[in-house]
Amino acid sequence: MTLPPEDGRPPTGPIARPSLHDEVVTRLRDMIVEGRLKPAQRIAELEVAKALGVSRTPVREALKVLASEGLVELLPLRGAVVRAFTAKDAQDMLAMIGLLEEYAGRAACAAGDGEIAVIVALHQRMRRHYERRERPEYFALNQQIHNAIVEAAHNATLSMLHANLRARMRRIRYIGNEAPANWEAAMAEHEEMIAALTARDGERAARAMRAHIANTWPRVAATAGAADGTV
Repeated sequence: MTLPPEDGRPPTGPIARPSLHDEVVTRLRDMIVEGRLKPAQRIAELEVAKALGVSRTPVREALKVLASEGLVELLPLRGAVVRAFTAKDAQDMLAMIGLLEEYAGRAACAAGDGEIAVIVALHQRMRRHYERRERPEYFALNQQIHNAIVEAAHNATLSMLHANLRARMRRIRYIGNEAPANWEAAMAEHEEMIAALTARDGERAARAMRAHIANTWPRVAATAGAADGTV
């Protein structure tokens, strides 16, 4: 496992041709996750293409990728639309992620010292972004930490299931930390997760991971006013 770039986010300059497809996917995904494209909003291919300085073809291909991730719906006559989840959809997916990450936290405590060291280093970098209130950069590293813990469990089936749900839940988990108090609480929960991992205490890590996910929905509902609607 290798460390990602210092800020955990993709570059923002002109897109190099060899990475055009991946970069357009990343930029569009960030627009959805960060709320620049809203739930149920139609995505205008031409406008997005102009904004990114590319043709419509890579945008159209990127939308297919995001549809496969569950972030976008491709609808007859309407084209691509940002997917809106019901409150129950979000709660159901979070419940499953909680079970998967509980298992991952327990299993990851048996990982090698190098793997744990990488997770701790990611956490330290994330904490610096938290202290500077750099939310997009914090969130990118936050997701990498969760992914790294799952990888450290060394279970291919777990990784596959988690990746599928993780992609769909990326935007919902992002909005859960909009309120300062929510962000502070989430950071404290990550501190507990890392403390449990470094202590190689599997049951403590499992409880910390499960509690962290269990606390996500109340934060999302309070932020988005979504308890009876969509997110």
